[in-house]
Parts: sequence; C-alpha cells; structure tokens
Amino acid sequence: MPKLKTHRGAAKRFRKTASGKFKRAKAFKSHILTKKAPGRKRGLAQGTSVSKADTKGVREMLPYA
Repeated sequence: MPKLKTHRGAAKRFRKTASGKFKRAKAFKSHILTKKAPGRKRGLAQGTSVSKADTKGVREMLPYA
C-alpha cells in the first residue's frame, strides 16, 4: 500500500490523546472579544474532544497520528 499524505490543515488543528481520541480548540475565541463575557472567554480557552460523528473524518486526514 502506498504512503498516505497527512492533511496539513488538520495536523495543525487536531492532536491525538493517549486514549486514541482527538482533541481540538474551541471556536469563537480569535476576535471580537470585547462583547463576550469573561466566563465565556475562559470556557472557550479550554480544549475539548472531537465529536464521535467527526472522529472518522479526522482519523482519515491524520493517518499517522
């Protein structure tokens, strides 16, 4: 089987955890932060895991993760 290319955009956005899941950053934390409440911004700063529905696609984009 030939080598598979890693999707470079996905490689910058997702990391694999020790349990085999993928972690990601939350959206809406890059700009227009003045109108967002401090608690909301703290929550957005925390990472989260990729949903079960999206995990298959991420795994295909990162074959060697």
